[in-house]
Amino acid sequence: MLLATFLTPPAQAQDRAAARIPVVLVHGYNADPGVWGSLRDDLKADGYTDAELFSWGYDTHQSVNETLSGSFAAYVDDVRRRTGADRVDIVAHSFGSLVTRWYVKFGGGTGTVAHWVSLGGPNHGTSVAWACALWDQACRDMTPDSYVQKNLAAGDETPGAVSYATWSSSCDEMINPDSSVQLIGATNNAAGCLDHNALLGDDAVSAGVRAFLRG
Repeated sequence: MLLATFLTPPAQAQDRAAARIPVVLVHGYNADPGVWGSLRDDLKADGYTDAELFSWGYDTHQSVNETLSGSFAAYVDDVRRRTGADRVDIVAHSFGSLVTRWYVKFGGGTGTVAHWVSLGGPNHGTSVAWACALWDQACRDMTPDSYVQKNLAAGDETPGAVSYATWSSSCDEMINPDSSVQLIGATNNAAGCLDHNALLGDDAVSAGVRAFLRG
């Protein structure tokens, strides 16, 4: 009896392990899943296993609403099948914020997503995207007042029982204006003066994201 008691983890620890939600990391424009190395390491240090961490790779030059959100929905369904989880947590960087928001708002994600995080997302568009909008559909989707932007902003920006959070930088060279990242109904966090890609590896941002996912 004493040995069994010693070997059995505390009930609270068992409950935490059973309740852990898989995390899906979604990179931004012209990037790949390799950008998540730092945050993945931090999540694993918090106790996540490789079997609970997923990084979606995709062609970032395609349409948010016509192509990418549907592909992402299929990926989330696969993650849920593989893990047995009812819901996933999403952490998206930059353009990945639009793809995942469309899924949440229009693709059934309000029932399958627990926490949604945007790091430097052009959630209300960025004027920088006009530089490539002529030849690239994703850039057109990121421009202010695009079809994607108008539909995501219409009605409730943060629908359902999903917990939403954003991190924005006052020195983000890719998001103009900086306030584009923030969403009504989300926990909007100021990351200080960081480059667009520095949001991916900043210790304070990582700590904040991990605390939010635990909430």
